[in-house]
Amino acid sequence: MHNFIKANRLAIFAQLICLLLLVVPSISSASNCTQILNVTKNRLASDQPVNLCDEYRNKVILIVNTASFCGFTKQYKGLENLYQRYNKKGLVVLGFPSNDFGEQDPGSEHEIAAFCERTFKVKFPMFEKTNVAQGTTDPLYSTLASIAGEYPQWNFHKYLISREGKLIGSFQSRIKPEDAQIIRQIEKLL
Repeated sequence: MHNFIKANRLAIFAQLICLLLLVVPSISSASNCTQILNVTKNRLASDQPVNLCDEYRNKVILIVNTASFCGFTKQYKGLENLYQRYNKKGLVVLGFPSNDFGEQDPGSEHEIAAFCERTFKVKFPMFEKTNVAQGTTDPLYSTLASIAGEYPQWNFHKYLISREGKLIGSFQSRIKPEDAQIIRQIEKLL
C-alpha cells in the first residue's frame, strides 16, 4: 500500500511538471518583455497607463530624463528632431520629467506638458514626473542604472535601447541628442 501511495504521488507530481512546462512558455511568450521595458507608466498629465513593453516592443528607444528650467532644456529641440527624423524607421524618444536635480522641473504635469508643446513643439511621448536620481525606487530608472552602471547625474541623461530591449548606451547630459556618437548608434540599430 505504501508503494502504491508513493507511486501515485510521483505520478501526480509528474503531471504537474508537465502542465507547468506547457503553461510557462505561453506565459513568457505573452509577456516576452525584457527587464528594462517591463514597467507601466502614466502618460504626462494623464491617468492613462502605458505598458512600455506592449507599446514600444521592437522599437529603438531613447529614454531621457527632462527638465523645463535647465541649461540643457534646449535639448528638447534636438530630441524632437531625432524623433521626427527616425520615427518612421522605428525610433521612439521617451521623455520623463524629473525634479531631482536643482528642482528644475517644479511645475505640475499639466504645466510641463504645456511648456514642452508651446516652447519646443514636442510630439514624442512624455510620461509622468519620475524620480531618476540614485536611491530612487522607480523601477525603470533603477533597472537602467543597474544595467548601465550609472544613474543620471543631471537632467537630460540619455539611455539607448535596442529593438530587442537591451541597453546599448548611456549618454551624459552634456552629450547632445544630435551628437555623432548617438546618431551612429541609432542608425546602426535601425
